[in-house]
Amino acid sequence: MPAAAQTASAATALGQAQQWNDRLDLGAPWWRQLGSPQLDALIDEALAASPTLTSAQATLRQAQELQGAQAATLQLPRADLALGSQRQRTTPSAQGQAGPGRAFGLHSASVGVQYPLDLAGGNRRALEALAARTEHRRYQLEAARLGLAASVASVAITQARLVAQGEALQAIVDNLQQQGAQARERVRLGQASPDEVLALQAQMEQARSGLPLLHKQQQQAAHLLAMLAGRAPGAGALPAFTLGEFRLPEALPRAIPSELVRRRPDVQAAQALLQAASADHGVAVARLYPQIRLSASLGSQALSTGALFGGESAVWGLIAQLTQPLFNPALPAERRAALAALDAAAANYQAVVLDALRGVADAMRAVEGDAQALAALARSDAAAQASLQSMERQHALGSASYLQLLVAQQQVLQARSNLVAAQAQRLTDSAALFQAVGAGWEGAASVATFDGR
Repeated sequence: MPAAAQTASAATALGQAQQWNDRLDLGAPWWRQLGSPQLDALIDEALAASPTLTSAQATLRQAQELQGAQAATLQLPRADLALGSQRQRTTPSAQGQAGPGRAFGLHSASVGVQYPLDLAGGNRRALEALAARTEHRRYQLEAARLGLAASVASVAITQARLVAQGEALQAIVDNLQQQGAQARERVRLGQASPDEVLALQAQMEQARSGLPLLHKQQQQAAHLLAMLAGRAPGAGALPAFTLGEFRLPEALPRAIPSELVRRRPDVQAAQALLQAASADHGVAVARLYPQIRLSASLGSQALSTGALFGGESAVWGLIAQLTQPLFNPALPAERRAALAALDAAAANYQAVVLDALRGVADAMRAVEGDAQALAALARSDAAAQASLQSMERQHALGSASYLQLLVAQQQVLQARSNLVAAQAQRLTDSAALFQAVGAGWEGAASVATFDGR
């Protein structure tokens, strides 16, 4: 965890210090702290219209319905109504008797009830496994929601950075054009060589070559934002983001490992799979023990439908069936396989937790590094600005040429381009930190508990 109480600060936009706080409300949507109503609206649209989330929601509903169906099957008795009617003919000669054959009808109606006793706990563990897998689907849905919100925020910040860098690069190209014009005039007057003109032209064309790349990246960012929002590229106007509309979150979450494990949906999903694997092992063990099933039936049989519900036609039956495996080599192998799956799920859970801790540590260090880098670039920008002001005064007094003034302006523009990139990176990594700690997940309070029995 960070040793200092706050990050470094810089005297520039998006350069204020951020406080580390381990008591933040992480259930609230973190992206609203970026201060952009356009971003809030776009994320809300994406959460409502994303086909990826729609698919995840449908998968979760399917798992919930299957869990409910299996719970009803294993916890409640099964009752069936049977109605039958058949016509038969007997031939006495087939039984060694004399006489003509006889045809008759047999009608029946019955209700049968079956109920398996869960003495070994196999049904309970099977339901536990289903519930855990349903929770796994729910956590996957929450992780997809948080990932979608983070992607929209990251692309929006990237788009704002590309716009600012494009403006700075265009200003640099314009500045180099003016320098080239000055160099050509100096060549005409015999004060410079043609090599100086060629060098400036090469520098200008190299800078200009970056403009189409930035324009392409801006278009790709717009297409990606449309896709994340559930739109086709070009279908409707998307907001145009600029760095000026964003603000840094004033406070950053200081992650505590136990709190991190409780909040992150991917960690909770791995925990749910571990619980499901434990329950599957319990089911495999329960199959080694006796299984008891109770059955009962009540009905009537008669030769005519009129007598079907008479008192003399009633039939009933009670059956209690106990099954104990005596020799089934597959059952011990299935138990060992379930135990191996439990070990694999436990190792996977540990790996997910370690990766989550690493991700949060990386995000914290990135935020701190961004603040320090922005402070250094802000100082560089201030120095370039001071140098330009000095050059402007010298030019006004006639002690510096217009070319020297243009060179000082170019240095300011280059410093500003680097500063813009650092400002956008600080915004992006601040958003990444909130995502890494699982912030913005309102369902984090309902946590699955692991039963390792």
